[in-house]
Amino acid sequence: MNNLVTVSHLTKKYGHKTALSDLSLTLNRGRIIGLLGPNGCGKSTLIKCMNGLLVPNKGEILIEGSKPGIETKKKISYLPERSYCQSNMQVRELLSYFSDFYENFLLEKARAMLADLDIDEKSSLKSLSKGTKEKVQLILVMARDVSLYILDEPIAGVDPAARDYILKTILTDYSENASILMSTHLISDIEAILDDVIFMKEGQILLSTDTESIRAEHGKSVDAYFREVFAC
Repeated sequence: MNNLVTVSHLTKKYGHKTALSDLSLTLNRGRIIGLLGPNGCGKSTLIKCMNGLLVPNKGEILIEGSKPGIETKKKISYLPERSYCQSNMQVRELLSYFSDFYENFLLEKARAMLADLDIDEKSSLKSLSKGTKEKVQLILVMARDVSLYILDEPIAGVDPAARDYILKTILTDYSENASILMSTHLISDIEAILDDVIFMKEGQILLSTDTESIRAEHGKSVDAYFREVFAC
């Protein structure tokens, strides 16, 4: 079965505000997918529902046939937009924590990526720059052997010199049977590695297609077409 994630008629409300409205979506294996849309369109709500952090009012999400819960947490590696690590911890303590908590965490792979970026394992997070902290968190996420990586703004806080390395890491360091769902506003920086894109607007799917179709049918880059659709 090629379907990795199936979202069916998902609705999520916060009081009187509807964040997701009867949203349906399928994610296939072996794809790098950009989740794109303006602020407030529902991207973060959808991501949190996939991770079991929010419960929808209606509809269903299946991750490899299972509803979000304990089993799916073993299949998803999630990088939230905001920092999730305690600043008083050292990098090596985080490695130990992830090794103990996740049986699918590949310690040597994480160490190799840290070495590539000259990040000292003895460093405490509070001594690192914001960009370096984000690199550490991305490495921890990408060093797990899972079916789905969900990355929320993975390159927003890093310097341009490190972006190429991070994008290369995203591109090469995951299983061909896994997929990456990446939410970002920096479309021009990542579109070269994207296989598919999802445009969201007001809690619904406006477009779900592969990047080559956009270029062939509209003669534009994904970034240019996004700006046209949303009149940015």
